Amino acid sequence: MNKTILITGATSGIGKATAELLASLGFRLILAGRRKDRLVELKDNLRHLAKIHILNFDVRDKDAISKLIAGLPKDFREIDVLINNAGNAYGMGPIHEGELDDWDNMIDINLKGLLYVTRAISPQMVERKSGHIINIGSLAGVETYPNGAVYCASKHAVVAASEGMRKDLNPHGVKVSTISPGLVETEFSEVRFHGDKEKAASVYKGFLPLSAFDIAETIEFVVTRPDHVNIGDMLVLPSAQA
Repeated sequence: MNKTILITGATSGIGKATAELLASLGFRLILAGRRKDRLVELKDNLRHLAKIHILNFDVRDKDAISKLIAGLPKDFREIDVLINNAGNAYGMGPIHEGELDDWDNMIDINLKGLLYVTRAISPQMVERKSGHIINIGSLAGVETYPNGAVYCASKHAVVAASEGMRKDLNPHGVKVSTISPGLVETEFSEVRFHGDKEKAASVYKGFLPLSAFDIAETIEFVVTRPDHVNIGDMLVLPSAQA
């Protein structure tokens, strides 16, 4: 595969599983994340499968994003596919008890971070009249649930932003897709409950959730469609979740 794919949030969960799967298919990968040690380890593990470049940045840091994208090596400069995967949930409580820092983190990472990375990369796609942006949403962007108002709002915003991007970029030959998973067992819930592993495990108790690899396979399907096919929106649920 001669396409270059940039994945944000590549050091764990869906991002890592996607990196591993796409590397096995020979795609050229740019792996971005906040944890440099994990990025280095991932690159070392995958370098025998594909060409890998790592970018150590936080999606909230728009200046760092612009600088690092502009400074990419020649072999990685033309990005064919952007997978906006970085995202988190912080806290779970009713709106009147919400932690403001948690709210800021969710809005800054899930929405603003996605927009910052897209703004840095989409102009080159428009110039080439070719490219694909895949935004990882959530079932929470389609429905809402108690004690998750701000997280759901951030993911609803991702869906709206994706729809707007699709309309803006369609005349320029750039595809935009949204993949919205239901419950996926990753580090996600552990982050949400601030490291409480017992609480995190309880989220998946009593049924079989999706795995990160399930969503990686979905991403692979979307990425590998012919140029004339765009999967606009996908909702992917475990069988036990209705």
